Amino acid sequence: MRLPLRGALVAGVCSRLRRGLSTAASRPQWAIIESTGLVNSTSRRATLQLAEPPRFSELLVPGHHINPLPRINSDPESVGILASMVCATSGDGLLLLEFRDGPATPAFAAKVRAAKVRAARENQGGSGTFTVRGDRDDIDPDITRFVCNPLSGEMFRLPDIDGTKKVHAHHAKGILTQSVRGHGPPDRYAVVELSVEGEGGKGTFVMRRFFSETRVWDKLVGLPSPLPRPRRIDMDLEVVAFAGRLWWVDLTWGAVSADPFSDRPELRFVELPRASVRPVPGPGKNEIPVQGMHRRMGVSEGKLRYVEVSQNEPFVLSSYALDDDGDGWTLEHQAALSPLLADAGTQEGTPLIGVIDPLNAHAVYVIYGNRALGIDIDKKKVLASSLMTDVPESPVEVACFSASLKACVLPPWLGTARIPSAGTLSSNKGKLTLSEILVRVDKDKKK
Repeated sequence: MRLPLRGALVAGVCSRLRRGLSTAASRPQWAIIESTGLVNSTSRRATLQLAEPPRFSELLVPGHHINPLPRINSDPESVGILASMVCATSGDGLLLLEFRDGPATPAFAAKVRAAKVRAARENQGGSGTFTVRGDRDDIDPDITRFVCNPLSGEMFRLPDIDGTKKVHAHHAKGILTQSVRGHGPPDRYAVVELSVEGEGGKGTFVMRRFFSETRVWDKLVGLPSPLPRPRRIDMDLEVVAFAGRLWWVDLTWGAVSADPFSDRPELRFVELPRASVRPVPGPGKNEIPVQGMHRRMGVSEGKLRYVEVSQNEPFVLSSYALDDDGDGWTLEHQAALSPLLADAGTQEGTPLIGVIDPLNAHAVYVIYGNRALGIDIDKKKVLASSLMTDVPESPVEVACFSASLKACVLPPWLGTARIPSAGTLSSNKGKLTLSEILVRVDKDKKK
C-alpha cells in the first residue's frame, strides 16, 4: 500500500507523478527513473519497478526508512509535503535519494483549509478544486538522504549535514564512485555539494563532502573560482558524474567540475556552445527550471554531451560532445523534430528534453504532449514511443518533471554489488588521506 500524501502539496514542490509501469521480463541495460515513492512495507530494501525506455521506471522505498507514518496518519487534514526524488546517479548504477517531509506553517495551513471550504461551496457541496500558492517560508521540511543500489534494493542513510535535518538553502548534490580495479563494483564513493557564498558573481566556492570510508561530512571553504568573468552561476539543477569528476550544471552558461576525492579539489569551468549561452537573468529571475525543459547535459558512450531543442518550429534538436581537451564542444548530430512529432499524433506545445541515452550517443528521449519518444538524431527517426498518464499541466510541474528524469546505467554486476561502507577500500591499508586526518582533527577539537 502506498503511503498517502498529506492534504495538500505546496505549490512549487514537485509532486510524485505516477505512471503506468510494468516490470520488464528481462532487465534492460539502463532505465529512465522518473520518481521515488514510499510504500507501507517492513522490508529493509527498496524495489525498482523496471520498464524498458522510453517507459519510466519507479523506485519504491519502504516508508519506515524516514518514519513518516505518525505525522501523516495522525491528522488527515494536515497540510505539508512528503516529496521524494532521485537527486543524482553515480554513472555506474548507484542513486542519491532525497526525501522532504514536514508540516506547513499554521498560517499557510489555515489558508489552504479556507480555500478548500470556499471551493466546496462553489461546487455546491462537492470537494471542488483549488490552488494555493506558497513559498519556502510556508514549510520547513525535514531532509533525509540515502545512497541506494536500485537492483539489490540496498540503502544507506547518510548522516545529517551539520547534525540537522533542516536546510535554509538548496544546493545540488552529486555522487561519484571509485574502483581500485578501475572497473566493476565501486570500492568507495563520495556525495558532494558545491555552492557559492556571496553575491554578484564574486562569491567564494564552498564544498561539502561525505566519504564512504569515514562516514562523516567535511567542509572546504574558499576554493578559487574557475569562472572566466564575474557572473551569477546557478548550479542547483543537476550534477553529472563523468571522467572521475562531478559536473555542476548551469544550463544557461556552463558547468563547474571537480574531483572531490582530491585533498585540494581544483575547480574547472567549461562554457556551453557559444550560441547556447544565455544572458544573465534579471534580478529575482531564475531561468534554470525553464531551460531544464529544453536543455540537458549527460554522459553517453564515454563522452559528456549537451543537447538542446529549439522552442519554435521546426523544433531543431542538437547534440554536442565535449572535446577531449575539455575546453569546447563539437556539434555531432542535428535534426528537425517537427516531421517526426507529426507521426506521433496531434499534440500541442513544444517538445521537452527527457534524458540522453547513456549507451547510444545518437539517441535522445523527449517528452511531447502525453508521449515519451526515443529519437535517433542521426537516422532522424522515432525509435520507440510510450503513452504517459497523469501528464503535468502547470509550467512549474512540467519543468520539475522534465528535470527529474534520470538515466541510470544498470551494469551486470550491480544486482549483487554492495554499497561501499567504512573500511572497505582495499587500497587504504589502514592509512588516512589528508582530508580524513583534517576531519578527525576537527572532530577532536570540538570534543
